[in-house]
Amino acid sequence: MIKFVKIPMLVVSVLLFTASTVNAEMVWGFKSPAFHFGNGYSTHVLSVEQLQFNRRQDRKDAAAAEAARLQRELENTTLNKFLKNVESRIYATLSKQMVDSMFAACTDTTGASCPTTGSAEIEGSTITWIKDTTTGSITLDIVDEDGTTTTITIPGAGEFNF
Repeated sequence: MIKFVKIPMLVVSVLLFTASTVNAEMVWGFKSPAFHFGNGYSTHVLSVEQLQFNRRQDRKDAAAAEAARLQRELENTTLNKFLKNVESRIYATLSKQMVDSMFAACTDTTGASCPTTGSAEIEGSTITWIKDTTTGSITLDIVDEDGTTTTITIPGAGEFNF
């Protein structure tokens, strides 16, 4: 058995009026910009590319940081610290001996002469010094492996006024 419900005439007229005045057109389209070349596609592609680039760069940066950390760890072992300290003391002793020879006072009564020149080679660089016996000035020449020359002139002892 079918029952009929009485719908007020006002409701029917509102429904008919609304249906007749709405001119809606349904248009179908992709919601994701990855599936079509319309609005937003280029922005989508650029965003994806930027994300991929950032991830690759983050991985490279992390690998470089890890390699640097391992290198620092190797350099900071107790043995390496000891070797650097010994090397530093050896170079300090060698430089002290060279400076003592440069500024030696020749007051020896035995007639022995003081050195007026000297040289040393350290890690491919040549260090040469020459003392001018008349003025007392000392010229120090340092020639690097690549041929770069540095010259230092030290005035004679009488020229220092302290």
